[in-house]
Amino acid sequence: MTSSSSVPAFESFRTIDLRGQHLSPAGLKHAMPRAETTTDVASDAVAAIIADVRSRGYAALSELASRFDAVEQHHPLVPRSALREALAQLDPAVREALEESIRRARLFAEAQRPQNTDLQIGPGANVSQNWLPVGRVGLYVPGGLAVYPSSVVMNVVPAQAAGVRSLALASPPQREFGGLPHPTILAAAELLGIEEVYAMGGAQAIAAFAYGIAADGTNPELAPVDVVTGPGNVYVATAKRLVKGVVGIDAEAGPTEIAILADGEADPRLVAADLISQAEHDPNAASVLVTDSEELAERVRSELGRQVPDTRHSTRVETALSGPQSGTILVDDLEQGIAVCNAYGAEHLEIQTAAAPDVAARITSAGAIFVGSYSPVSLGDYCSGSNHVLPTAGTAAFSSGLNVTTFMHAIQVINYDRAALQEVSTHVVALSRAEDLPAHGDAVSVRFES
Repeated sequence: MTSSSSVPAFESFRTIDLRGQHLSPAGLKHAMPRAETTTDVASDAVAAIIADVRSRGYAALSELASRFDAVEQHHPLVPRSALREALAQLDPAVREALEESIRRARLFAEAQRPQNTDLQIGPGANVSQNWLPVGRVGLYVPGGLAVYPSSVVMNVVPAQAAGVRSLALASPPQREFGGLPHPTILAAAELLGIEEVYAMGGAQAIAAFAYGIAADGTNPELAPVDVVTGPGNVYVATAKRLVKGVVGIDAEAGPTEIAILADGEADPRLVAADLISQAEHDPNAASVLVTDSEELAERVRSELGRQVPDTRHSTRVETALSGPQSGTILVDDLEQGIAVCNAYGAEHLEIQTAAAPDVAARITSAGAIFVGSYSPVSLGDYCSGSNHVLPTAGTAAFSSGLNVTTFMHAIQVINYDRAALQEVSTHVVALSRAEDLPAHGDAVSVRFES
């Protein structure tokens, strides 16, 4: 291991010491480092944007593009020629990387397709569950602090594997690119065969997808979608929450997070590098180390002191690592460490311990688990085949990362013949009477009256 003793430690990476404490599950959740929730602050502003887009359509989108993105826009639809040109000008190395990312993601996505279920409960009593793709999907790819062609891949590939026929993609307009989304985003869309791409950002994009925009004589219709997916800032997350129920959503994704469960044998250089890799996303990103080794914690803090000044986005990283959402959690042993990780429910959880696969098998709450020193989160971000659109802020306890079933719905089919219905008719009548809904039972009984 490289010594960092001559470099000042990153002292603002705080420590939460849980050693010697026997906390209940509720107590553990309360002790977890979290950023302050800001969705309520944005709710009124986002609700106003949604109402404006619903009532004024393209005129509202044009004004919002001018206000938030400093671009003049007559219609948000990106010309097909711009998509083709962006792909033609894409760096060959980036194109090759995207193609490999797409290949691996498609292999995993196609393997996820659920099977239909057909069951004969009794003679003439048949029940089925059939999985079908939704009709139309709106995919959101953020702009802002970084460019995310990988998010194009992660959103589009499972939707295509699900069999969705109509896909529309939105990404914020960029002033430096003539009011179009970033050309790398456009190139990725073209590579995946997405022809319907819109230069729309923020809550207004989510509103346009959820409610659609009617043709206005000059501009064609933007048809509403059935499901909206994709990460974004607090305004995007809030908009998705407000339109949920009108459309399906993947999740109200917040700032990214990484937790690393590590023992004393972990390499502090790798742990620090992985904490930094997520911190560079956003000043509100969470980077958390869970360890039973005080020595490792000190070594990691020293490595952060050495590596943070050398990383390109050092100011952003330092802000994230110094925030209340980041830090080291000291535990008594691996057992307590596993309990902490399950209470935290990280978007990304790395296991850098002895017998890492066995430890990973005991994790019950995480968006994705990265096992061992050679499965860093960065691999999952780009080229593991897994999906990087994952639940945040502890929601991994009850929700899943983006996958093929996000873009599908199951329809149950009931097919009973006369004898099969008659066999259970007395039970239906008895239960309908117990619930004081006698007409339910009558609807069965009438079928057997002469």
